Amino acid sequence: MTKTTLKTTTSPVYAFSAATPELKQKFEAFINKLVETSLSVDVLSKALSAGIDNLASVLRSLPALEGKLIELGIAAVASCNPDLKVLTQNLRLPVLPAALQIVELNEAENYRALTFDSEMGGRKTYTPDFVILNQCTNTAHVVDAKRSVYTYDRARIDDLQKRMKAAGLVVSDFLYKEHQRLVAKDVRVVILTTDHRKTDLTSGIWHISQLDHLVQVEGAGAAIASLQAEFHSRVEANWKQACEAFAQAFHQSITSSDQSEATFYDVEADDEDNRFFEDSSVIDASGNPQMIKLGFAQAPTRH
Repeated sequence: MTKTTLKTTTSPVYAFSAATPELKQKFEAFINKLVETSLSVDVLSKALSAGIDNLASVLRSLPALEGKLIELGIAAVASCNPDLKVLTQNLRLPVLPAALQIVELNEAENYRALTFDSEMGGRKTYTPDFVILNQCTNTAHVVDAKRSVYTYDRARIDDLQKRMKAAGLVVSDFLYKEHQRLVAKDVRVVILTTDHRKTDLTSGIWHISQLDHLVQVEGAGAAIASLQAEFHSRVEANWKQACEAFAQAFHQSITSSDQSEATFYDVEADDEDNRFFEDSSVIDASGNPQMIKLGFAQAPTRH
């Protein structure tokens, strides 16, 4: 009897891929710009020579720079899917008192079909990192990207999500009026974090590995992880060179590799520092609701 072996292959889950030379070039350009401007060997050497205050200032900038890199990377990966419109500018969304009250007093299914006029104003605003609109499905994701939510207590996360959902109630009208009549019929909110801790798919806190599902691009999450790893590697290489140069100049030994790594990567960022949450004029929040859908980003189906 002849034994026949069948060969099988696993097809990609999504039609678009992050494994492109163009994306790799963009990532290299992002890292070069951020590192050479703020974390070059010369910058680090001067900080070491200038004293503890200057060094601390450079170290404090690292989490913010990494957060900026992650945002640039997500936008670049999303652009691999031509069906998506990735918005990063002019996203100051009003948080209307009436919308916030509805979110606070009701379950999500009770207000998913509501939308408010974005020109009604309000004292509070919320600015997401992105609004990613799938123009085939008319689904808009309001995205808040964070390096980590581990330092956030539950109350702070809940407050952020309430503001995101309240702001989401004006997104449909806002996109139509402020972004060349883009149409969003389904609005969802999601917090993306590169830290595994405190993630919860069902409540809209996703690890970056779920980015594939969000942007429908194969390998999107892995691409961001690779971008972070390359950034860390470049910074560590520059740090070691700066320490060696400092030691030679002052005839002293450099600190151990473990101490160097702890100095850089034990620094926690406050991602909310860059949030726009400010006052403006108060306008009557009453208006005629329109029909849309609002809710958390839908968790991916396991394959």
